[in-house]
Amino acid sequence: MTGTDDTAHAVSDHPPEHARTPTRPAALVTGATRPAALVTGASRGIGLAIAERLAAAGYDLTVCARDPGRLTAAADRLRTHGGQVRPEPADMAHEQDVLRVAEAHTTAYGRCDVLVIAAGTGTAGPLGTAPLSRLDKQFAVNVRAPYALVQALLPTLRTTAADRPTTTGTTGTGTGTGTGTGTKIIVLSSITGTYPEPGLAAYGATKAALTAFCHSINTELSPAGITATAICPGYVDTDMTAWIRDRIDPTEMIATADIAELAMALTRLSANAVVPELLVTRPGRQLHRA
Repeated sequence: MTGTDDTAHAVSDHPPEHARTPTRPAALVTGATRPAALVTGASRGIGLAIAERLAAAGYDLTVCARDPGRLTAAADRLRTHGGQVRPEPADMAHEQDVLRVAEAHTTAYGRCDVLVIAAGTGTAGPLGTAPLSRLDKQFAVNVRAPYALVQALLPTLRTTAADRPTTTGTTGTGTGTGTGTGTKIIVLSSITGTYPEPGLAAYGATKAALTAFCHSINTELSPAGITATAICPGYVDTDMTAWIRDRIDPTEMIATADIAELAMALTRLSANAVVPELLVTRPGRQLHRA
C-alpha cells in the first residue's frame, strides 16, 4: 500500500446521478486566471504533500478527506501560501459525497486545471480467507470513486483544457507558438497493480484497474487536452504503511516529497506529452516489488 488517504466505509448502491453533473463552469466564461486543483485524500500523506506543492505554485484548491478536523488543519496550513482553499469533508466510498465534491469545486472556481486522486484504501490478507467485503470496500474507493469523480468533472475538465493558453517562445523547432498544458489527472495507484505482493490480492487488483482507467482516459480524452497519469509507487513512508514497518524500515521507503515532485513535473508538461503511468520502486537488487 502506497500511503494514500484511507477513506473506505460502506459501498454505495445508488445508480449514477447524471443529473448532478456540473454545468459549464461560470468562472471560465468570466476569464478566471488563477489555476485551480482538486485534491482528494488531502489531509495527510501523499495527498497533502501534493496539495502543498500546488498551493505554493499558485493554485486555488479544493481539498477533501474523511476526517473533518484533520482536513480543516490541512486547509489552514495550505492557506499560508496565499491562495484560496476550500475544504470538503467527504467519504469517497459514498457516491453522493463524490458528486458533491465535484459540484462544490466547479461552483467555487469554475475550472479544474489539475485533478489529484490520492484518496485510497487497502487491507492485507490471504487470498483464501480475506472476506469479499474488503474487496468491495477497496473497489468502491480505489476504482469506482475515481471513475465517478472524473465523469462528474468532465465538462469542467474539457472547458478548462480548451481555455489553457498556448505557450509562446522558443520551442524544439525554433521560436513560435507551442502547445498548452491542457488539464491533468494525477492518480495515486500502486506498484502492486503491476507486480503483485502476497497478501495484497484485492488491493493490487483494484490498483491495476485504476491504472488501466488512466490508460482509457488518455485513449479517449487526450485529443481534447485531458491527460491522466497513474503514479505507481512501492511503499511510501506514511501512516498507511505503519503495518509493515517491522519488516521495512521507514528510512528505506519512498518519501512523500518524491511523489509530490513527480506530480508537479506532470503539471508542467505540454498536452502533447502523455504519460500513462510512472512506476516508482525502492532501491535494491529486487526492484519489482513494493
